[in-house]
Amino acid sequence: MDPLSGLNSEQLHILPWAVAGVFALGAGLLRRNKFHWTAFYSVLLFAAINVGVGFYILKHFRESRWSTGAQPPLIAPSLSETPIVGQYMGSLDTALNGLVGGMNDFRAFQQVLPVATDFFAASGWALLIAFPLAIIAAVISFILARRRTALFDKYRVTVDQLKDELVQVKQQIASLTSTELDLSSAQER
Repeated sequence: MDPLSGLNSEQLHILPWAVAGVFALGAGLLRRNKFHWTAFYSVLLFAAINVGVGFYILKHFRESRWSTGAQPPLIAPSLSETPIVGQYMGSLDTALNGLVGGMNDFRAFQQVLPVATDFFAASGWALLIAFPLAIIAAVISFILARRRTALFDKYRVTVDQLKDELVQVKQQIASLTSTELDLSSAQER
């Protein structure tokens, strides 16, 4: 089953944008604090889909939806219908049909190559954009990690202070308890 068989070239140009946009929106909503990585992954997804569509077009180059219609397919003349010698031309007919079929395939590939190249070029531009975007995302992640580390260190200092205060409170309670025991034992005597 071919899920892209109903799409023409213009619709296939919209497909990578739509999928990358839906991914960016969905991932952006799920990972609210990681927009920089979501943007980077969306650009990579856009590039990957464009490459996939380009290869899809090259694989299905014989389909009429890619052709511009400028050159009609070649048709081999039938030599087997020639009077007198036609019955001996059957094998030449087969060879000529194979040659014309190969020429038609070559012409179809020539027509589809610019369409596929557009997708490969879009993928190349996306990868070109992804490189600085990856650097920006890494810098943002580094800054956020340093902030988290500083915040964690701040909390660690606070926890250490609270532990020290707890130890002091325990010592005060222990000294009060021992003083009360000394007073109660002195009163009993």
